[in-house]
Amino acid sequence: MLAETILAGLLLASGAAAAPAPNPLELIKRAPSPGVVIQKCSNPGMLALAYDDGPYQFTSDLVDILDAAGAKATFFWTGTLYGCIYGQSANVKKAFASGHQIASHTWTHGHMGSMSADQIRSEMTKVEDALVNLIGKKPAYMRPPYLETSGAFLPTMAELGYKVITDDVDAGDWNNQTPQQSEQAFQQAGASGNGHIPLMHETYTGTVHTLTPWLIDWAKQNGLKLVTVAECLGDADGAYQAGTFTPNGQTSC
Repeated sequence: MLAETILAGLLLASGAAAAPAPNPLELIKRAPSPGVVIQKCSNPGMLALAYDDGPYQFTSDLVDILDAAGAKATFFWTGTLYGCIYGQSANVKKAFASGHQIASHTWTHGHMGSMSADQIRSEMTKVEDALVNLIGKKPAYMRPPYLETSGAFLPTMAELGYKVITDDVDAGDWNNQTPQQSEQAFQQAGASGNGHIPLMHETYTGTVHTLTPWLIDWAKQNGLKLVTVAECLGDADGAYQAGTFTPNGQTSC
């Protein structure tokens, strides 16, 4: 009996040795932490097209352009910046059904750095409620308006479980940069190293109809895969909050 016990112990030890523990750094890489600012991809060979301020009148065109190229993107949407999000319900559902990542850009596009924690929570939960009503999902990613992350903002994002995205390439469309000037920003950033997460806005026709097709070609020429922000961070399964959510029937802002 003693010999059998010793043999069993040796076999268990042998099995444990054959299956080393995961590298903690790899686990961190695969699972971005909530409440921590992320500027660029953790994986090389990728470009995460990311658009702010919608949904808007160009959303449907943008989805068509991306889908025709087999590209995926991330939409950081507000609730009320360009009209009520419920008024764009068809476009919201179209983008989600096409496999693009839907993320939050807050309800009113206000200055988060000067808001209280309760105000910030309200900004986030209103977007959550709208998206549950429209697509049945709560986002796990967000990008703060004006890229402001001061004050109570990051601690509140950590509490709510949101991964906070900024950027490492600014297309400058918000600052009256032409699509051609935006192209120069990407060329200067280059295609080597870990992938880019650009700051772009789907509310400008030049960004949707000129810059995006150029970026699709640029990515192809440089061997870059066009993916969602979550995928470029090794977190494709973490794009949305876990759980099953029931729509509350709200139909207006």
